[in-house]
Amino acid sequence: MSPPILQGKVVLVTGAAKRVGSVIARHLQQEGANVVLHYRAAKAEAEALATELNAGRPGSALALQADLLNVAVLPILIADVLTRFGRLDALVNNASSFFPTAIGEIDEAAWADLVGSNFKAPLFLSQAAAPALRAAGGAIVNITDVHAERPLRGYPLYSAAKGALLTLTRALAVELAPDVRVNAVAPGPILWPDDGQFDDPERVDIVRHTLLKREGAPEDIAGAVAYLLSAAYVTGQVINVDGGRTAYL
Repeated sequence: MSPPILQGKVVLVTGAAKRVGSVIARHLQQEGANVVLHYRAAKAEAEALATELNAGRPGSALALQADLLNVAVLPILIADVLTRFGRLDALVNNASSFFPTAIGEIDEAAWADLVGSNFKAPLFLSQAAAPALRAAGGAIVNITDVHAERPLRGYPLYSAAKGALLTLTRALAVELAPDVRVNAVAPGPILWPDDGQFDDPERVDIVRHTLLKREGAPEDIAGAVAYLLSAAYVTGQVINVDGGRTAYL
């Protein structure tokens, strides 16, 4: 059998405690990577996941806390990764806020949250990680959204922030070449928000407008991330993992 595709690599995954982030981290660990599970407030979930992963392969997971909107702590987060593992091969910018913002009601708090989590944090964390990633010949994968290119009605600020992250993906691919590859995965309907932002008829309509006529799974995103982290001749690209939704919008 060939070795796992990420054998011995060290990968930092932001927002790794729950939902899609936790599935990405688990999948990358199964592919041989040592994973750093970033969390902001979900300490119990992150530490439980680290314990689970370390039970399967001792020393393969570490949970670290940071508020990604506090730019000053980001170099410290990278330093903590290097102290533990001695290297950093990849960064997955997954942490994200998502909520509607009606035009006429957008305030600076919404701006700080949505632009902060979806654009500011990936930019400054990538900048902090760049020296270590250059040294490793590493990679960055940003989790964007299909609505970065086709805005979702009712979510103008979120869509614009993800659009900025999409452009940042290509810009970083240019700036960090040839040492670091930078790509993105754009999910379609994978996991619905926990707070009921979409009712059942809305969900049915969204799924109806995918070519595959079904929701995706977090594992679909995790597989695409693993591919991009191992695809040595791919950079500056975005993979839409959306069941064909963007082909039909």
